[in-house]
Amino acid sequence: MGTPSVKMRILVVTIFLALSSLVITDVYMQNPRGSNNRLNEKTSNRENANRLFDSQNNNKGGYNTGDRLSSRAGPFPQRIYHMQYYASGPTTNEGTKLMVEWTNQHGCGEDHSKMNCNVVIQYMCQSNGTDEDYPPSNSRDEETISKRVFYLRDGVSTDTQKFSDPKKGESDRSYDSRMLKNTRDNSDKTDGLHETVHWYDQCKYREANGGLFTADQDLEKDDIGYVTSTRTRQNNDGDRSGYECPEERDYFPYWQPTLQSERLNRFQTTPWIDLAWLGDTEKCDYIKKNSFNRNSKFRCVFGAATLEKRKSRKKKPSSKDGKDDDSEELKRKYGRPISKEGCTAEGGSWVEFLSYLEVLKDVTSNSACAAAQKKDKRNKISWKKLRGDDASEVCVVQAPEVMCGPAPWTRVNHLGNAGGPGQSPNASRVEVDLPHFPSGDAKRCVLRLRYNISTSDYDGWNTYASSNDDDSVIENDPEIDVLGNGEELELALNTAQTGRTFQDRSHVFEVLPRMDSMAGKTLYNLNVRGKRGNIVQTFPATEYDFIPDRLVLNKDTDLVHVQWTGSNTHDNNNDGDAGEGTDGTDRHNLLEMTSLDESYPLKIKDADFWSGVESLTDTEATGEDIAIGLATSGFYCAKKKTDQCPASLEKKRKLDDKLNNAPASYFGHVLKFTKPGTLFYMCSRNNNFSNRSQKGALWVKD
Repeated sequence: MGTPSVKMRILVVTIFLALSSLVITDVYMQNPRGSNNRLNEKTSNRENANRLFDSQNNNKGGYNTGDRLSSRAGPFPQRIYHMQYYASGPTTNEGTKLMVEWTNQHGCGEDHSKMNCNVVIQYMCQSNGTDEDYPPSNSRDEETISKRVFYLRDGVSTDTQKFSDPKKGESDRSYDSRMLKNTRDNSDKTDGLHETVHWYDQCKYREANGGLFTADQDLEKDDIGYVTSTRTRQNNDGDRSGYECPEERDYFPYWQPTLQSERLNRFQTTPWIDLAWLGDTEKCDYIKKNSFNRNSKFRCVFGAATLEKRKSRKKKPSSKDGKDDDSEELKRKYGRPISKEGCTAEGGSWVEFLSYLEVLKDVTSNSACAAAQKKDKRNKISWKKLRGDDASEVCVVQAPEVMCGPAPWTRVNHLGNAGGPGQSPNASRVEVDLPHFPSGDAKRCVLRLRYNISTSDYDGWNTYASSNDDDSVIENDPEIDVLGNGEELELALNTAQTGRTFQDRSHVFEVLPRMDSMAGKTLYNLNVRGKRGNIVQTFPATEYDFIPDRLVLNKDTDLVHVQWTGSNTHDNNNDGDAGEGTDGTDRHNLLEMTSLDESYPLKIKDADFWSGVESLTDTEATGEDIAIGLATSGFYCAKKKTDQCPASLEKKRKLDDKLNNAPASYFGHVLKFTKPGTLFYMCSRNNNFSNRSQKGALWVKD
């Protein structure tokens, strides 16, 4: 019951087999730094491949969380450094540009002769909160539990959040959610969290989409008696990675709303927002039509009459408007059906859900909501019900349409630069605009990149469940009589791999509200990629470099935010960590030089570029102060002490010549330019001539 009556187009699927540690494969995000499920391990390999999500990548990839200071963060989450980007403004010429860069092994690009491919980039955000909002303990009081259940975090432990599985015979909707309550109450403050337990619990009860092509892979029933959406063609064992839903991970666009809780939670955690889809551009209309950003999705909801056997608990709402009552979420109002027909047959309601970037709680009327839309040229703002069974309407902000375009062309079995006509010699990359939040609230977010490949032995867009077990389509290890004499050759085909998804995600980053001084400006982010070690030791990560290492800016309309982050635990264990300074530490700085082919920086007193620069983030800083801060990674923030800079050159503590006592991460400055100029720059610690070059150029033009 509940199998879709329409055939679902299959876009991507993944593999369930473990990867050999001898094979370097798959997809790795280089900027923002992809975690590959790493946290802060002092080893080459990550400790837990299922900590937050299923990457399907080799264990060696990924970057550690950034450290705020010159020592490791350890068990103190406040000492983790989150990259801080400013939001885009409300108009199209006020974008905040972020260069997303990745490497993928199996090749990609339109008209690729060896495979089909697409890349999906998404993000999920919530209200930023404060240090007090970080789960303070493992207490069982309702307020603390709610923070642990919803607060998006990297965590300080490499463990996976726990989940209490339903048992056989407990799948009926009269079940009082004892298992969900047990998981929720025992969530751990030290473990990382992206998706919520409510999202995974829905996945655990939702039936798998029976219209999908699974070849000759027979999906096993779950303990509750049917095949759920935790079982896919490539995850037949139903393995769990964080609170990610395997079926949602493997398919895009997904047919269910990707909401993280039953109702708007205390931090307004968004669904997965579609930022970019890169692939066959002939599919762009289909992708935009089925993206959740602007198009409603429906889900089966069971009401009070169906749930009358459930026990209810009296709870105090955890938000002023009462819509954030977690006790409501403990009454499981979802189950098996994924179609309207199946839902109706089981007595449920087929309810419409909107995707949202945020809900403007201070906007309380239709007219005020319409006024907010007039000011916003990026998002769609409307006075609507957030879900079809809500009693009242709210001012809902929905994200822009998904960006759709061709994927960078890369060759197979190569984790290097993209090629093809018009493509510069860089790794695969796309420049995106960060979101605009009309509330002006700070947000915390995570970026997700999925790399999807499939064979052309069948039409992945038009092959459905009716072709399952059809040997003429594709099968495991087929034997072919190539010679025509009965002597067969076996092909190395695994139908779980002929459509496959790899994934990487960033660590948590913050999106700050724009300052008034940024109005009307385009803001570019200038960051650092890479980690400690030489090319062999860091692979499949990269060695240090600035990103982007070439920028051409307009003096009157453009700004640049120079910022970087690093770890104090990139030791790489037995693989070594070649480089300068203390073993296992990342350090960066930025110094002016006269040309890119040289190896010596200028003394700050001779560096004239800074005379045409102002800081929007430290208005007291002179050009010389800015240069001092960038040269010392913030160890000194100015020549003389000011209200905004207590750590000036006047301080007694001396800077180590290899930056060992400088912070691993630096918020830097947002730079405004008062005159044209050219800046060639380098990092003094990491620019080992001939084998590691950490240099860049910035041109400011009228």
